[in-house]
Amino acid sequence: MEANKVWFSEDKIFILSQDNEELWQSLLWYPRLKLASKLQRASFRLTPFGIRWDEIDEDVSFESFTYEDKEPSVDIARVFKSFPEINVSSVARRMGIRQSVMASYLCGAKKPSESKKAEIEEILHQLGKELLTVKLTS
Repeated sequence: MEANKVWFSEDKIFILSQDNEELWQSLLWYPRLKLASKLQRASFRLTPFGIRWDEIDEDVSFESFTYEDKEPSVDIARVFKSFPEINVSSVARRMGIRQSVMASYLCGAKKPSESKKAEIEEILHQLGKELLTVKLTS
């Protein structure tokens, strides 16, 4: 596959294939690309296998545009992909569960109970409240 054109919307990357097929992926799969500036996003090069952004050290394969899972479908995964600054292992530790259990929630291998989802949500809200108390002094 080759790309004749690459462009972005707010939360997606698009390509126009050599067959004039418009394909896209969610930027939630690529947090560095999601957080990149317009200038950084525009500074890419096409390789035989995909698209490369040297400045932000990101690669997107052409093949990945054909995957069925265009966006993370698990709610918990979407949260952590939307906020890559949040450390999954740390959230798991705060909850008193193994990181592997949290990872299985994120990939959809296990489904958390409603009470576990509420606990994850509460931990994330607590993190937000704690961040609001941060005061940087000189």
